[in-house]
Amino acid sequence: MQSGQPIEKLIPGIVSKLAHCRQCTACLRTEKGMSLTGQHAVLEVLHNLVSVLFPGCHEAAKAPPGGLNSYLAGKLRRAAAALKLQIKHAFEYQCTVDHKKSCKACTDCSDRAQKATAGLLQALPEIRKVLQQDIVAAYEGDPAARSAMEVVISYPGFYAVAVHRIAHELYRNNTPLIPRIMSEYAHSRTGIDIHPGAKIGPGFFIDHGTGVVIGETCIIGRNVKLYQGVTLGALSFEKDRSGRLIKGIKRHPDVGDNVVIYAGATILGGETMIGSGSVIGGNVWLTHSVPPNSKVYNQQPKPLIRTDWKKSAGRDR
Repeated sequence: MQSGQPIEKLIPGIVSKLAHCRQCTACLRTEKGMSLTGQHAVLEVLHNLVSVLFPGCHEAAKAPPGGLNSYLAGKLRRAAAALKLQIKHAFEYQCTVDHKKSCKACTDCSDRAQKATAGLLQALPEIRKVLQQDIVAAYEGDPAARSAMEVVISYPGFYAVAVHRIAHELYRNNTPLIPRIMSEYAHSRTGIDIHPGAKIGPGFFIDHGTGVVIGETCIIGRNVKLYQGVTLGALSFEKDRSGRLIKGIKRHPDVGDNVVIYAGATILGGETMIGSGSVIGGNVWLTHSVPPNSKVYNQQPKPLIRTDWKKSAGRDR
């Protein structure tokens, strides 16, 4: 350690070591190195897509009512062009990871990027239709909500779900990296962690939201309501003979229609099913299924209440 040297003399040696990091787990992303798109570029596309779904609601300026069609078309064209290139780069990167060699000069990644981008764009009207049901669920399920617009503009739970529905469509088309960047951005912004692989039905509402975790292989039915701190997670992680985690298996629970899960509940395991119409109480820990229309609560605690504590404190002095 040469901490006594002037910083300007230290920098060349440090730079030399950093620049030779091509064997690192994450390769270099430079003009002559990896072509993978950066995080901020993906988030710009995400912002444009959210703006298309709810014009003017998540932007600094209002959407022009007279020229709404041209406004939406411009947003979509910019988002589609950027997203297609980003997805192509993501497929190329995944190709090098899977095959341990440079991406071959074929059109496969471009074709898959075209399919994934077109699939998302075509799904946007249906995504907004489902989000309208999510808005109604939030407005009708929260007595503090004064309007549907309040839900759209200010509720972190709704924003996290909106991003999820976009990311999930890309995930369905096997798009690498991009869906996860989107979902983790929503996670960092809202405190709600929804893996893009989770399948979530319409009329979904996360009240308050902070600390909610929904795992990759969760399947959630219609009209489900979660409160803060709910975890729908994995009970354990299976490993192969080499000790590596086995990926792609069912690890997270399923939740039926019209279920309410209160704050702090933890539900774990790929074989765990919460039957439709059930209510799961706060801080419940579940690793097994419950039948439809169940009510699951912890036993009521018995707090000790003292009314003479001031007198006792005086005698102790």
